[in-house]
Amino acid sequence: MARMPSAERRRQLTEAAIRAMARDGVAKTTTRSIAAEAGVSLSVFHYCFDSKQALVEAVITTLTDHSVSVVQEALRPKDTLEETVAAGFRAYWDHVRANPEAHMLTYELTQYALREPGFDHLARRQYEVYGEAYAELIEQLRRDMDLELRVPVSVLARYLAAMTDGLTLNYLVLGDAAAWSDILDTVTAHIAGLVR
Repeated sequence: MARMPSAERRRQLTEAAIRAMARDGVAKTTTRSIAAEAGVSLSVFHYCFDSKQALVEAVITTLTDHSVSVVQEALRPKDTLEETVAAGFRAYWDHVRANPEAHMLTYELTQYALREPGFDHLARRQYEVYGEAYAELIEQLRRDMDLELRVPVSVLARYLAAMTDGLTLNYLVLGDAAAWSDILDTVTAHIAGLVR
């Protein structure tokens, strides 16, 4: 096993945990299975993560970062606000359709954290991270497009987090990819209406 910096090893183990949890479920994923998935010894895992809570938090943050980076890349100002917002939603939606297991895992992690004694703060943190990510994206658009919002950034960020959370779960349960073009158009028009 090659030596690597601990931050890089943590990333490797976090990505391995995501693969194992998406495949086997959170409850059935063990530290041993994560170490095996990463191709490292169990002692390396315990050197990098001092608790399962630390691992779950790293997984939640990494999954959120994956989705946010896709949207950030797509949120380049277009000719109109609607086109810009639509590009961000399309990028997110393409990510959901390409990675349904990872998005399913986010819901499983929430339920796991709410049910596991001592982990409930991780579920709260998960949704705080969503709100923070949306707030950063909103601020980026405000700066890049010189926008004035009709509602506070914190309210719009939490609204977007709740709305995309519900839409994502709805898609994971019902599928029906053909219906989502009209739904995303409706959401885009509504969001654009909250901006002057």
